[in-house]
Amino acid sequence: MRVLVTGANGFVGTATVRHLLQGGVCEVRRALRSATPAAHDPSATPDTVAVGDIDGATDWCAALAGVDVVVHTAARVHMMRETEADPLVTFRRINTEGSVNLARQAAEAGVRRLVFISSVKVNGEATPPGQPFRPQDPVLCPDDPYGISKFEAEQGLREVAAATGLEVVVIRPVLVYGPGVRANFESMMKWVARGVPLPLGAIRANRRSLVGLDNLVDLIACCATHPAAAGQVFFAADGEDVSTTELLTRVGAELGKPARLLPVPPVLLQAGARLAGCGAVVQRLCGSLQVDISANTRLLGWQPPLSLGAGLSRAAGAFLAAQETRNGNGDAGSRV
Repeated sequence: MRVLVTGANGFVGTATVRHLLQGGVCEVRRALRSATPAAHDPSATPDTVAVGDIDGATDWCAALAGVDVVVHTAARVHMMRETEADPLVTFRRINTEGSVNLARQAAEAGVRRLVFISSVKVNGEATPPGQPFRPQDPVLCPDDPYGISKFEAEQGLREVAAATGLEVVVIRPVLVYGPGVRANFESMMKWVARGVPLPLGAIRANRRSLVGLDNLVDLIACCATHPAAAGQVFFAADGEDVSTTELLTRVGAELGKPARLLPVPPVLLQAGARLAGCGAVVQRLCGSLQVDISANTRLLGWQPPLSLGAGLSRAAGAFLAAQETRNGNGDAGSRV
């Protein structure tokens, strides 16, 4: 079996390539925006194809030749500082039109299955505590351009599947963390490692699902081959939900630097955040976002191979190692 992984030098794509190769049951072809010298790419394989920018006009012919399964991880993700005047237009061009174009060409090339890495943002940004999103829940209206583009891509892929017989599997990960993670999770580890006082010590009633990178790529590999995965939607999560305060406490323990948490009541925290113009960020920190992964076990026999604790330990260990390298093997906790 030959598997094409798009976005193969990204955070999820690199780990997916590595996991599939370690499994030893398939050949892996990497699709990249541009060719990367193998000596400088930790996920490099001899079979690499440059496809250029991804949109509705991308030519996937060379990448798809002889491929049985496509794992589509390439996407435009959230930007820490958005530069587009109309982000939805750009998100749609890459995430929606690009994905549907890939699916159409995959079907024409005789590809059997496409595993699409979507997002929990298709469902929304929050859940009432104890009422997780489930795969069968109706999607009402995603809250942001990224979620909208992923939802519209899912709809387009289902239309291609219905018209061609291409098997489409949708995976909606929650917040992904792991070795090499960037963006908000890396920022959180930096704050904790530096001993920055954080007013998040009283957010104990919420519950949030997370997924470690190792668990996500294990689910991807399962969905690439399991007969029962065809046509299904699966959430990717560790199966252990935590409060914001507990997460920060556990991250601090793994970093060897207890988190300095101030017990500011959530109501006061949210009020202050609204005045400071960061209400949406704090609302997510105070709110719950849970997903139900029971369908993964029921249909696929899949359970997360790593616990949340083991995943956090790997993420923290990689973070500390990277900081030691940058700082000349000094005290990472005091100099990040």
